[in-house]
Amino acid sequence: MSTDGGRIRIRKNKRGPKTKKGRNRYSTQWREPKLLIIYIVKGNGEMDRSFAPFIDGVLKGPDAIFNLIKYYLMKLEIVKADKVLFVADGARWIWNRVGKLMRTLGVSSNQSYELVDFYHAIEHLGTIAGLRKNWKASERKTWLKKHRRLLLKGKVDNVIEAIKLVCRGRSSKELIREKNYFIRNCKRMSYDTIPCMGLPIGSGAMESAIRRVVNLRLKGASIYWLRETAESMLLLRSYYKAGRLDMLKKLTFSASIASIA
Repeated sequence: MSTDGGRIRIRKNKRGPKTKKGRNRYSTQWREPKLLIIYIVKGNGEMDRSFAPFIDGVLKGPDAIFNLIKYYLMKLEIVKADKVLFVADGARWIWNRVGKLMRTLGVSSNQSYELVDFYHAIEHLGTIAGLRKNWKASERKTWLKKHRRLLLKGKVDNVIEAIKLVCRGRSSKELIREKNYFIRNCKRMSYDTIPCMGLPIGSGAMESAIRRVVNLRLKGASIYWLRETAESMLLLRSYYKAGRLDMLKKLTFSASIASIA
């Protein structure tokens, strides 16, 4: 399972006189719709296409999306799963809630795993290398390639020591932020053991869901949404792209989903 946020513009009418054409004046603000995806993987870590994933989203914030995740996992009887992996980027709003979610559902620590998406971790390594302005392009590439291999081998401590060495004697806020990212998430970087369990090390399915649900339909030049319309389209688009449109039709006539909104 995974969760992440996208970006759409919400339109809000302004008070005051209308335009010369009689139209309401309005302002637009960027909002972050948050999506979830829950899916089953095969023994090689690839998504099992025989099981339609669950995709859903809200505009109401982190607690609302985690309530939705809880709802779906309870319906799936997640405690019966062999292994449960929560994979996402390093956002604090996600990891501050994952542990509590698993405990609430009764999922044991031996059964569940947390992992920071490997490719997000590599992006942060690239940012660190890019902040070393005195390095040549070849030096940055060599440093990045070396520590990428170390991450895949599970030598996170070695990577953190190398990052500390890069940061030594420097007060750059960007470098300090990147260093803290790896220190904070070091226990979620088991890139050597997770693949051996037949689980993925990336959240590509989540990134794909954001692109298909939000970016290709709800986000674009001169596209603005009323909040209510955006919520409805987000729900419709999520179920459609998950291949569960028939399930949405059934939920339309059920009151059970309203209790988790």
